[in-house]
Amino acid sequence: MRGGPAVAGTLGGLPVGDGAPVRLMGVLNVSPESFYRGSVAADADDLSRRAERMAAEGADLLDVGAMSTAPYLQTALAATEEADRLASALAAVRRAVALPLSADTQRLGPARAALDAGASVINDVSGLRDDPGLAGLVAERGAGLVVMARDLPPGRRPPLGRVAARLRWSLRRAERAGVALERVTVDPGIGFSTRAEVTAAAWNLLLLRDLARLRRLGRPILVGVSRKRFLGSLLGGLPPEERLTGSLAATAVAVFNGAHVVRTHDVGPTREAVRVAEAIRRAAR
Repeated sequence: MRGGPAVAGTLGGLPVGDGAPVRLMGVLNVSPESFYRGSVAADADDLSRRAERMAAEGADLLDVGAMSTAPYLQTALAATEEADRLASALAAVRRAVALPLSADTQRLGPARAALDAGASVINDVSGLRDDPGLAGLVAERGAGLVVMARDLPPGRRPPLGRVAARLRWSLRRAERAGVALERVTVDPGIGFSTRAEVTAAAWNLLLLRDLARLRRLGRPILVGVSRKRFLGSLLGGLPPEERLTGSLAATAVAVFNGAHVVRTHDVGPTREAVRVAEAIRRAAR
């Protein structure tokens, strides 16, 4: 792999990094306010069926969200409501499949409820900025952790440089709290920049183009582009329901440029795109 020493770690007990296949993280939502309504399970039975289908299509782990984190939506819930939603959803998914489970939350209470309900990974879009107690909980439970770059301060550095600086801060906070960095994966936050000096679409394209530079952090890289708004903008204003083809194209580029984990609403088609991109990446070494 280009870019220095091999990158390796674990996520929910799964090996991730240069020596492992690109892992597929299937997205399961129980948040009615989600930007992509097609991803929202109607009830526990629907959630179980979706989990079973994703497992059959080749998902390596599942990421369960109970509160939308899209930066352009007003979707905040009380922490107790998010915790209840997460615990119920994770219990239903755990009854259906044996895959490692991740909880998409940035708050201590919901994270604790998720870990109690069977999650082994916390996926924190705030990069440990929103709740100072979250890193300690992850360390105490020996859980896996995904930290994302979000709320970047203004500056003149190129997108990847600013993202890397934010992620270094998150990694330092995790390490100070006792989290083993071997269990931490980084996410550049594609689709979460709202204060860039360029358009959101241009910002995200630059992140995808320069993704390999994140290898300097020494941690596996997770990328989530699935059905995001910048793809709709690039494709003439398509709604989330019509962004699958664009999502697959962006995913293939991310994998070629070094992504180790791909978060997706569409496991089957994404698996095919990922395996082709992996093969091309291996041939390019």
